[in-house]
Amino acid sequence: MTFKGRHVLVTGAGRDTGRKLALAFAGRGAHVLVTARTLAAAQQTAELIQAAGGAATAAVLDLSDPASIEQLPVDHLDVLVNSGARYLDGAPTAADIGDTIAGAATGTVLLTERLLPLLRASNQPDIVNLISAAGEPGQHRSDAHPAFYAAKHAQARYAEILSERLRPEGIRVISLFPPDFVQDGPRVAGAELTADSVVDCVLFAVGQPRDCFIRAFYFEQRAPQP
Repeated sequence: MTFKGRHVLVTGAGRDTGRKLALAFAGRGAHVLVTARTLAAAQQTAELIQAAGGAATAAVLDLSDPASIEQLPVDHLDVLVNSGARYLDGAPTAADIGDTIAGAATGTVLLTERLLPLLRASNQPDIVNLISAAGEPGQHRSDAHPAFYAAKHAQARYAEILSERLRPEGIRVISLFPPDFVQDGPRVAGAELTADSVVDCVLFAVGQPRDCFIRAFYFEQRAPQP
C-alpha cells in the first residue's frame, strides 16, 4: 500500500495515536503536515519522519482556538485525519470541559469546513475521523467524562451528514469508533485494542479503490476483567 504523492494532514500528531498515524502515512510515501498544539511537539514528530527518509512539515494547530485554525498554513490536501481530541475523565474543571468540547466538536467542524475547498480540488480526497465508542448512540463503554461523550456525539453526527452530502462529489468520510484503547500491547484475541490496530484500519480504508466507501469502523471491546 502506497500513498506516494498524497498530502496528508494529521491533527494531534505530536504524540500517541496521532504521531503513529503521521509516521504510518509518511512511511508509505505521503507528505505529512504534522500538527499539534505546540510547535515543539509537531517538530519532534516531523523530525522522526524525516530521519526515516519521509517528508513532513510541522505546524501549530490548537483546535480549541478558531484563530489557530484559520492561520494554519496549508495549500494542498488529499487526506484530512481528524485525530486530535482531548480525552477527559475524572473531575475536570469548567475550563477543561470547555476546552474538550471546543476542540473535539467545534474545532473539528471548523477545520474540516476550512479545508473542504482543498479536498474538492483533490482527485483522491478523504476525511478520516477518529471518534470513539463514546460517540455511538446508546453506548456506555468508555470511562470518559460525560463532556467527552457530548463532544464525540457532536463529532459523529457531523461526520454522518458530511458523508451523505459529500459522497456524490467523491469525497469519502471515514469514521472510527474505537473503545478506550492502549498505545502498545499484544495484538491478540482477548487483549485490549491497540493504537497500532486503529492505525491499520485507517490505512486500509484510505488505501481502497475510489469506488469503495467505507463509512465507519465499529469495534468489539474486551469484556471487563474480574
